[in-house]
Amino acid sequence: MDIIIIYLCLVNVVAFWLYGLDKRKAIKKKKDKSCRRIPEKVLLCWAIIGGSVGSYVGMRFYNHKTKKPLFFIGIPVILGIQVAIAVYLWVFLF
Repeated sequence: MDIIIIYLCLVNVVAFWLYGLDKRKAIKKKKDKSCRRIPEKVLLCWAIIGGSVGSYVGMRFYNHKTKKPLFFIGIPVILGIQVAIAVYLWVFLF
């Protein structure tokens, strides 16, 4: 159980950090067109592998990707599914 908590903490910290990094790159790209952004697939994958809380908080904290339906709808849906799975596992396995 401890390893799962450590994993989720790390994944969420990385997801949060990636949103901040991509926001900084988005601002920089306005000045320097050669700046490479973090692909949206990468941001979504970090949410899917357990970083949905970090992704959601990063999205809100940095005000990043908040106008894209894939994110302002997708991230909360991923979070909801993960919470439902966690509750189900908690009730039936522990």
